[in-house]
Amino acid sequence: MTTTTAPQCIGIIMDGNRRYARERGISTMEGHSAGSEKLKEVMRWAREAGIKHVIVYAFSTENWNRSRNEVMYLLRLFKRILTKELAAIKRDGFRVRCVGLLSRFSSEMQKIMKKAEEETANQTGPTLALALSYGGRAEILEAANRAIANGEKELNEKTFGKYLWTSDIPDPELIIRTSGEQRLSGFLPWQGVYSELFFTKTYWPALSRNEFFSILNEYGNRQRRIGR
Repeated sequence: MTTTTAPQCIGIIMDGNRRYARERGISTMEGHSAGSEKLKEVMRWAREAGIKHVIVYAFSTENWNRSRNEVMYLLRLFKRILTKELAAIKRDGFRVRCVGLLSRFSSEMQKIMKKAEEETANQTGPTLALALSYGGRAEILEAANRAIANGEKELNEKTFGKYLWTSDIPDPELIIRTSGEQRLSGFLPWQGVYSELFFTKTYWPALSRNEFFSILNEYGNRQRRIGR
């Protein structure tokens, strides 16, 4: 179902796992697990639509402040995705990227992330960029500090962009947030300045293929002037 209007890159704020769980009388952890399964589906839909890059907001810098049990469960979930499910990711042809303040993770987890990136680096399918311990302000500050440390005297948008965590990924033409919240919560503030924004009340684990492609169709009908 590839279309000529499909965006090259999309960003997704995967919101609503906990509310999805609460409304169904299941545990928060089961809600996160359902969200993980939904990500697999959405990546296949993205490939079907001809989308080349998907950046997902998986874990923010603020999410470290959640309960220890929830944080530990999420870390185990990320580890499972990047280890036990890596073979399936490779079979699907997806490339994995991990972006964020990765230094906050254990040395073991950092090695797992690096291994997943290396083993999928030559894949020809869509890139799945997992924004982990991600915060937009943190990214901009780190980019600025790296530029200073590298001896940059004067920056423009192009040179500054080289220091962003997503430097090898195009800016998203489209950002989707599920669950009904209508804010970006620090997601890609530099990269998303001209992104088309879509907010749906559907919780992330309940997102359907029909709604996903409906969003893409609406995107295709919008006029992206980008200041012109």
